[in-house]
Amino acid sequence: MKQKSTTPTMKDVAREAGVALGTVSKVFNNIPVGESYRQRVVEAAGKLGYQVNQYARGLKTNRTNTVALILPSVDHPFFGALAQQLCLALSRRSYRTLLYVTGSNPEVEQQCIRMVQQNKADGIIGLTYNPGLEVDEALPFVSIDRYFSPGVPCVASDNLGGGRLAAERLISLGCRHLAFFRNGPIQAGEADKRGDGFEQICRARGVSYEVIRINDEEQSLEVFRDYLIGHISNGKLDLDGIFCSTDLLALTIRGMLEELGQRVPEDVQLVGFDGIRQFGSEGCYCSTIVQPIAQLAQTSVDILLQEDRSALPSLICLPVAYAAGGTTRE
Repeated sequence: MKQKSTTPTMKDVAREAGVALGTVSKVFNNIPVGESYRQRVVEAAGKLGYQVNQYARGLKTNRTNTVALILPSVDHPFFGALAQQLCLALSRRSYRTLLYVTGSNPEVEQQCIRMVQQNKADGIIGLTYNPGLEVDEALPFVSIDRYFSPGVPCVASDNLGGGRLAAERLISLGCRHLAFFRNGPIQAGEADKRGDGFEQICRARGVSYEVIRINDEEQSLEVFRDYLIGHISNGKLDLDGIFCSTDLLALTIRGMLEELGQRVPEDVQLVGFDGIRQFGSEGCYCSTIVQPIAQLAQTSVDILLQEDRSALPSLICLPVAYAAGGTTRE
């Protein structure tokens, strides 16, 4: 004799919650309903142990409720924090996450795109370094920190404003001989505007400055050490303020300065960019321009999942803020 299935259905949830079947369907498909109805459905589903059959729903709606994230790494604190916030933002919208880590390799990034298209994800959020990245126009795609084309929304922090803010802060703290250090990929991106903003303020304030930019593919960080050694005379560096393109670079430069007998912040003040927090603390590793990581993630998800994609902005810049972290003389 065939036994009746004990697996709860949507009808069971509707009966338990005392609502119409259509209301249950709306709740599980993220369609707005009254909060009291939504709560009753959620409580009834929990009581009965009901779970949405994502596979069956995907066949019906031609959606998988899955989004792919393409990131250079997750061992870098900024990328790790960004991945965390993106996963949380997607989870709040009942989406699952496929994470691809590329090591900043353009060829690997293109391979990830092909795998995403084969796995039928509903969209991609990517921080990539391939300027010629090929993505099916029918597949929603949001880029972080890199502008591709008017048809691909780019979400970024206000990098230009952040560079201006860093220069303003160093000047207000008494610095008169500044430098900007940048290391990163050879491909242009929104982050390059950090140096542009820095230069704008230095020129406007009549403050002397130098700019040292290297690309990771061809040069090592020893370029910065050689530069610092060349600017030390009688044991004193002729710079009193340095803005670094990332917090990680700022920490590296601090180590170099201390090895060369220069005190931070007494002799040289340093400002980084990213706002990386110390493990288990709200404090920063250095004085820094803080990126709004949670807002970057939420904005990227909201834009990717927007139903009407006919009038999406090509670039969305989010505000940054300064935070002292012990490498400046506040």
